[in-house]
Amino acid sequence: MKDLATIKDFDKKVEYIKSHIASVKDFPKEGILFRDITTLLEDHEAFKETIDLLTEVYKDEKLDYVVAADARGFLFGSALAYTLGTGLVLVRKKGKLPRECYSQEYDLEYGSATLELSKDSLHKGDKVLLLDDLLATGGTAGAMIELVKKTGAVIDSFAFIIDLFDLGGAKLIEDKYHVDVLSLVKFPGH
Repeated sequence: MKDLATIKDFDKKVEYIKSHIASVKDFPKEGILFRDITTLLEDHEAFKETIDLLTEVYKDEKLDYVVAADARGFLFGSALAYTLGTGLVLVRKKGKLPRECYSQEYDLEYGSATLELSKDSLHKGDKVLLLDDLLATGGTAGAMIELVKKTGAVIDSFAFIIDLFDLGGAKLIEDKYHVDVLSLVKFPGH
């Protein structure tokens, strides 16, 4: 990952991106302040700035694939894979991929869920960037890391558009999985 201090106007660009993320009170339930990334996607300049900034950070990493999370991660992942000249690998919810898959269960606030990765999508030694739109507690991210480890691919780092820093996901990823984290925009979590 490129030294962020060497990217011209990095902080200014991040503030621009942040200004295009809506905050919605009491969604999906009372007491939650939801960070709505769809407003960033709806603004062509903000979306372009997001992809351009991520491209600048990772363009020299010699990546083979961007591995993106279901579903909003796909939107950013496909554009980023295109600009980086890599393949795009999808991590999906259980039962959505047609080929033989690795599966990884993870905990949610109330219960658990399972993510899957096609077994033949990555190979030993492939260099990958993991990507999702939002980092909260790190459950989805941890499951993605475990899935990629099963393939033998090498994780360069994990990129997020938003980090709800109060929820501790970045610390979990760095401490437990020893994977570098880049989050463009940081908000307190609720």
